[in-house]
Amino acid sequence: MNLPNKITIFRVIMIPIFLVFMLVPEIPYGNCIAAAVFVVACLSDALDGYLARKNNLVTNFGKFMDPLADKLLVCSALICFVELSYMPAWIVIVIIAREFIISGFRLIASDNGVVIAASYWGKFKTIAQMITCILLIIKLPFAWAHVAEQIFIWLALILTVVSLCEYIWKNRKVLIETK
Repeated sequence: MNLPNKITIFRVIMIPIFLVFMLVPEIPYGNCIAAAVFVVACLSDALDGYLARKNNLVTNFGKFMDPLADKLLVCSALICFVELSYMPAWIVIVIIAREFIISGFRLIASDNGVVIAASYWGKFKTIAQMITCILLIIKLPFAWAHVAEQIFIWLALILTVVSLCEYIWKNRKVLIETK
């Protein structure tokens, strides 16, 4: 197993660690530790992709697990935010539904020999979601921080919907021409 794939597995292993620090209120500075774990996991995503492309270590395992690890990380955080009443459930449902739709869409495309690359809108969506998560994890006690949280929640939601529409529109032939 190559280094980028090991980093991806490391990111998946970090998810339950993140969840413990996020959801167990008795742990001192749990939200700070959860934020650090989340940031390290996010940075590991950039690192494994960079190393895989730079060193020609792209594998089918990596193509499958890397985006799955990202989705598991972000969706875990979003579900925590519903549990902690930081975010409305309907927004989390829209965001998670988009991930399922795109994953299914990619499976259909793959079955038809088509590879759907990540788009800029999808990348912007991921960045907005990760910033939203970090802001909600650290939960700074300032009015401006609450405003920033709300702006990023809505930005993440809007980019989620825009990126979904863009993926479907750009790749609509895949749905029309399925076997």
